[in-house]
Amino acid sequence: MGAEPAGRPRRGDRPAVAAWGRAKAGNGQVVLVSGEPGLGKSRIPAALAERLHAEPYIRLRYFCSPYHQDSALYPFIDQLGRAAGFARDDPPAAKLEKLEAVLARAAPPDEDVAFLADLLSLPGSERHPLPNLSPQRKKRTLEALNRQLEGLARQQPVVMHFEAPHWIDPTSRELLDLIVEHVRSLPVLLIMTYRPEFQPPWTGQPQVTMLALTRLDRRDRTALVAQIAGGKALPDEVVAQIVDRTDGVPLFVEELTKNVLESGVPALGIPTTLQDSLMARLDHLGPVRRVAQIGAAIGREFSYALSRAVSRLPEDELQTALGRLVASELVFQRGTPPDACYSFKHALVQDAAHDSLLRSTRQQLHAQIAEALEAHSHELMDSQPELFAQHYAEAALVEKSVAYWGKAGHRSATRSAMAEAAAQLQKGLDQLALLPDTPERQRQELEFSSALGAVLNVVKGASAPEAGHAFARARELWEQLGSPSEFIHIPFGQSLHHMLRGKLDVAQSLAEDLLRLSRQRNDSAGLVLGHLSSGRNLMVVGRFASSRSHLEEALALYDPVSHRSLAHRAEVHPHVTSRAYLGIVLLCLGLPDQALAWSNAAISEARRLAHPVSLAANLGFDARQLSLVGDNAALGQRADELAAVATEQGFAHWRATAMIFRGWVKVENGDVREGLSLLYSGSEACRATAAELWMPHHIALLAGACETAGQVEEALTLLDDALQIVERTGSAGSQPS
Repeated sequence: MGAEPAGRPRRGDRPAVAAWGRAKAGNGQVVLVSGEPGLGKSRIPAALAERLHAEPYIRLRYFCSPYHQDSALYPFIDQLGRAAGFARDDPPAAKLEKLEAVLARAAPPDEDVAFLADLLSLPGSERHPLPNLSPQRKKRTLEALNRQLEGLARQQPVVMHFEAPHWIDPTSRELLDLIVEHVRSLPVLLIMTYRPEFQPPWTGQPQVTMLALTRLDRRDRTALVAQIAGGKALPDEVVAQIVDRTDGVPLFVEELTKNVLESGVPALGIPTTLQDSLMARLDHLGPVRRVAQIGAAIGREFSYALSRAVSRLPEDELQTALGRLVASELVFQRGTPPDACYSFKHALVQDAAHDSLLRSTRQQLHAQIAEALEAHSHELMDSQPELFAQHYAEAALVEKSVAYWGKAGHRSATRSAMAEAAAQLQKGLDQLALLPDTPERQRQELEFSSALGAVLNVVKGASAPEAGHAFARARELWEQLGSPSEFIHIPFGQSLHHMLRGKLDVAQSLAEDLLRLSRQRNDSAGLVLGHLSSGRNLMVVGRFASSRSHLEEALALYDPVSHRSLAHRAEVHPHVTSRAYLGIVLLCLGLPDQALAWSNAAISEARRLAHPVSLAANLGFDARQLSLVGDNAALGQRADELAAVATEQGFAHWRATAMIFRGWVKVENGDVREGLSLLYSGSEACRATAAELWMPHHIALLAGACETAGQVEEALTLLDDALQIVERTGSAGSQPS
């Protein structure tokens, strides 16, 4: 990577050194280093590496990027690619061999190699075939990455540096949660360096040390100026100006001192801000500045090959320019051309170079970068479509940006990276808003809004306001465009949203409209969804006979061939879900044996189809049945299964539901304190999704737990709250027992 920048006094790395001593002994440690930009956060792990140069250990570095905040597991993908030594012209088979070689050190099982190859968008091999476990792909991939770290730590102690988690993607954040817990029993030191806006959730854990960097005092600033100046003496007046103007920010001290050394400016000409100082240093580089601007538009890190394709400079001129940038220490180099990679020494340096571009020039440059990537890195169009989307957005080429955001959103959703998918689809909608309001744009917006609603059902819960807004806009566009049949799932999703929020009249009106339209068109798919929607709505208002009729009609109409796409579009499998609701209805009609049979059949079908949303829903429905009949042994098992699926897939509503049922089982088994804690936490999490439908049942369980704990007044207050919800919503199916 090159020389690390000068920075903080050597004593600043003492907490990391002490943590390393504990980690080497097998008591893994986490050091959280926070500070404003330019305070020398990255100097802490760099100084530790200098101390450890003679020790046997493994160093792993992970970089988050503002360009990849919506790219699932980007820091881990990037690290594996660097560790494997991928070259720009390597075919997929060669990359796979290199990956297998770098993974072999940790001796992973074959399935782990297959999942990590899939993570890097590499084809499977006969040696490491990818299992057919699409719903568990995300979970198994995170486990494989965790095991890879463990395998390395069994060979030698490990130092991990995770830089800039304030730009982390949601899936990497999930993995970090696992790693922070996992390293406790491994010889691993994990150092995270981040800006203050990132709020780490791991503080307070015994293996975690906090280190908040502050600005340098006057003595340390003066010492740093002398260190950077080396043997060259600067006038006292100039040193004083540097010390006064840099406000204790080490990066500013370094850059301003180098600016003075390079330009020989008098004290009165010294820049007054870090941005001005960085710009002045770039200006001193003359024509080299253009190469720095190209690199900055590409990202914090940029390759020689892409710089050459975009700049179109002769090889000798480009290499000379990059050599001067490296010599200035504004940029570090790894490798040699044509396989060299370069990185700005600090994000602020990249920002300064990028911000120095005129708007028109910046747009043209981002267009050239995207086109060069399409021409020379074709595989990235499939593996990182969000990268193209961002460059085309910066280039103001809206149509191309929209197309890539759509591709990115759908790719993330298929890989269970739902939070990233939601962000990508929203960015596509933001770009679409820049286009004229034509039928073609409305059609694209309908596609994005519909997909966003389905993804938000998973991320936030179908009752969440965000999901409701997405479906409301999709419904508006759907009607404007003549209610195209391929989007028949939109009123179905909107009805579900209102049902879960307790607006049962609105929900049933939408279901009846869907049935009416589908009958007019003889649309069997719409009829399946309409009967399912009516069946579930009527169930929760206590009209069980009518509900049963609709659900049985949905099952009779469903065709596994012609209606196969409904599970993808509606985000629930109609046949599986109809079976599950029918199980609840039959229980309420006094037919417990039939109810159990339908419920078990629904869960079995959901498992066979490997459809995570339907599996979670059916486990939740079955858990509710078991709680109603008082089978706490079976309920505990179902709640644990539901918690595992919901946590793995990020289903907020079902995770909260599982917490409630697990809490009730603990209370019934005598662990009242822990049970109450889970019941309260689960109820609050359910409220956060704005779901009111089952709240009376949840509150009734909480009230029962309070009664068991001797908190009778609290129990009575809770039951009053539950009855008020029933009166407000008109729900009979979820009345407190």
